[in-house]
Amino acid sequence: MPKLLHDHRVFWRQFRENYHSTGAIAPSSRFLSQALSRYVGVSPGKSQRVLEVGPGTGAVTSHLVRRLGPADRFDLVELNEQFVRRLGERFAHEPQFQRVAKRSQVLHQRIEDLPGKREYDVIISGLPLNNFAVADVQQILATMVELLKPGGVLSFFQYVAIRKARALVSNRHERARLQGISRALDGLLGPHEERRDCIWRNLPPAWVHHVRMPAS
Repeated sequence: MPKLLHDHRVFWRQFRENYHSTGAIAPSSRFLSQALSRYVGVSPGKSQRVLEVGPGTGAVTSHLVRRLGPADRFDLVELNEQFVRRLGERFAHEPQFQRVAKRSQVLHQRIEDLPGKREYDVIISGLPLNNFAVADVQQILATMVELLKPGGVLSFFQYVAIRKARALVSNRHERARLQGISRALDGLLGPHEERRDCIWRNLPPAWVHHVRMPAS
């Protein structure tokens, strides 16, 4: 419990100071984390390379490290320096994180700057896409798709009805931005969404989207 409270305090402080890139008032619930982790560790005996984007203090990460197999590799990309420090502490001191520490790396950078193509079997994103400019959302989505192997899965979440609610109280410029984000996401989800989970036991409730890229 002290660790959980500490993570909530860190998350709340970063939300107040860096709302644009944090975007949530609390770490993801265990129900949301479980849904986001759905495609990790699903094929025993077959190794996976997994990428988590925007892990924050590691709420989802704590579920991912439990699901990783003995030959899996795990990368995490996080821009917030305080969150990077907290993740480093968890990999150094918590048994479940220590178990995979030698096969994991925390990268302090933007996802757009991650080199390589067709590297990952599974990508899990916690980025608050609704906070970004349309061009940034388009670039982030394109980068994640480019990093996925053929047949790979991208899992990410959106809060239920959040863009519609924000559009009701926004000016014309903000509504246009939100509509642009919707179009960018629809362009990905329309042809490629494999599954959608609704997580009511989260603050706020969220949709988890699972997108699978064509195998060839």
